[in-house]
Amino acid sequence: MNGRSNLTPALLAAPSLVVYAGALLLPLGGVLLLSLHGFDFEKGILPGWGLENYRDLLTDSLFAESLLRTLRIALWTTAICLLVGVPEAWIIYRMAPRWRGAMLLIVVGPLLVSVVVRNFGWMVLLGTTGLVNQVLTILGVPGAPFRLMFTELAVVIGLVHVMVPLVVLSVWASLGRLDPVLERAALSLGASRLTVFRRVVLPNVMPGIMAGALMVFCLSASAFATPAMLGGKRLKVVSSMTYNEFLNTLNWPLGAALATLLMVAILTATLIWTCFVETRAMRRLGEVAEGGKGGSRA
Repeated sequence: MNGRSNLTPALLAAPSLVVYAGALLLPLGGVLLLSLHGFDFEKGILPGWGLENYRDLLTDSLFAESLLRTLRIALWTTAICLLVGVPEAWIIYRMAPRWRGAMLLIVVGPLLVSVVVRNFGWMVLLGTTGLVNQVLTILGVPGAPFRLMFTELAVVIGLVHVMVPLVVLSVWASLGRLDPVLERAALSLGASRLTVFRRVVLPNVMPGIMAGALMVFCLSASAFATPAMLGGKRLKVVSSMTYNEFLNTLNWPLGAALATLLMVAILTATLIWTCFVETRAMRRLGEVAEGGKGGSRA
């Protein structure tokens, strides 16, 4: 009976593992193998194997610049999404029940609109004669109108617009598991609103904040449509370089190497975030929570 019961979870997970392997691992393995081939513009993909594509990319200043730009845009997007999304989720959580549904629908709205339509809207707003520059000119801001399109700022704005809902929903899910009795108990013991948020609410919603930040960073680093439309051809990120190699120069092995290096960079950043930032933050918040419990007992 014990052997059969031990096999049950594995058997139940087998179909999902097969789908996971077929939909993710096999394509990624194919991309990795493709990146090891050479390429000739007359002969196409060469049958040999080697690391020339990776050597060329790692010694290319353009790739290094594009990779740094990609990570910088992803970090700025993540930071702004957290600054906007966490308070927004908290405000919605504190709203009356009849308003929560409407506010959540407004927050999720950008996810329901096509990325192309959404980016075209930002192109209209951020153009030299767009609404943003018109308002700045009317207000008499020195130097207006500014060149906002085809800059990193435009890309960050476009990404924040669509990524904020991910943070809000992630934090909202954590807030839904928060026991309101804890807040009332802390307030009844004389704690201020700020202390309640820092010692009661924040430790409970931190997993949602960390998960939202991780999702935003990964999706922002691998985004293609928004950097291509709002950043233009001159503002190169790794995803646009990959697209160019696959569909313009038709150098599929080099494009596969670009995709592999981007994936490795994102995974490395994710591991660093998980091992250092998230672990230390959760440990510190746990100490704060324990200190709060000890103070309340006293």
